[in-house]
Amino acid sequence: MHFLDQAKIYIKSGWGGPGAVSFRREKYVEYGGPDGGNGGKGGDIIFEAVAGLNTLIDFRYTQHFKAQRGQPGMGKNRYGAGGDDLVIKVPVGTQILSDPTPIEGTEDDEDGSMEYEQELLADFTEVGQRITLLRGGDGGRGNLSYKTSTNRAPRQHGTGWPGQEMWVWLRLKLLADVGLVGMPNAGKSTLINQVTNTKAKVGAYAFTTTKPQLGVVLHRDREFVLADIPGLIEGAAEGAGIGDRFLGHIERCRVLLHLIDATGDDPVDAFRIVTDELAAYGGGLDEKPQLVALNKGDLLGQELMEDIASQLREEAGVEDVFIISGATGEGVGALLDAVLPMLDTPAQGEEEDAPEAEKPWSPI
Repeated sequence: MHFLDQAKIYIKSGWGGPGAVSFRREKYVEYGGPDGGNGGKGGDIIFEAVAGLNTLIDFRYTQHFKAQRGQPGMGKNRYGAGGDDLVIKVPVGTQILSDPTPIEGTEDDEDGSMEYEQELLADFTEVGQRITLLRGGDGGRGNLSYKTSTNRAPRQHGTGWPGQEMWVWLRLKLLADVGLVGMPNAGKSTLINQVTNTKAKVGAYAFTTTKPQLGVVLHRDREFVLADIPGLIEGAAEGAGIGDRFLGHIERCRVLLHLIDATGDDPVDAFRIVTDELAAYGGGLDEKPQLVALNKGDLLGQELMEDIASQLREEAGVEDVFIISGATGEGVGALLDAVLPMLDTPAQGEEEDAPEAEKPWSPI
């Protein structure tokens, strides 16, 4: 299945059905009067987060979504049926954003470019979450509803209220507990293949990973989701390499696992580059709890690995740097042991946002 994490779609709720103009005509019924019913309500546009989806590829082939219009009213005071709601199913982690609009007064005199802003309309973080984004138009009134003591035979009716329409952007941010970050060829794909059943592509060249990968880790009877994103290089925030587009997939992670290639030219500088790119991206990525692991420990001697680890401890300001080998699995168990307690710690702001216990009712 192809991976797609953003898409632009057009959505439109249904119009309300028109009201009816009708008069009661029956034998032996004098002055039957108006009996036109109201039109039905138009269908709503509803988004629902469902399990089993991890891509927006379906929206590449279908970009227009329109709900059904309400049925017209009929004689004998019969109301029109409401239009069916249109339920659009999206993966968990999807955000719905408005179409970018230019900000006045931000035009650049040199190239004429402007800054744009987007509004977050919805954020789906749980399976089964439903949000009505656009409401269908109300049905028009039939001529029966216009009858008064002075207007006994009205012939006017409502045509139905129009639906709402807009272009929106869908952006997918995968939900994972732990996010893997590092430079290209740091061994992230090798590690995720070692600890999960993921079959990520591995190669002896940069950017073998071109899309995020998810895997479920089972360790000490505990399960957590591990996310691997394409490698970062210096200048990724400005679009170098694959850029920082995929960093959004680890915004929701509780813990970041920073993987460093011990065989690189300068492992300490590699750590500094990735850390700077996380800070440049924003979103609080540089403030998340982080574990530092020195990979490919099977290719260098233990003494040299310890020397590099000590330099990383000083640079990163952490108590421990884990020496592992993603290929052989050496040291991976100790690394996973350190991950589990961090997953039990509430995320920043989680305690403050937790709902207070319901107090018993009291008239005082």
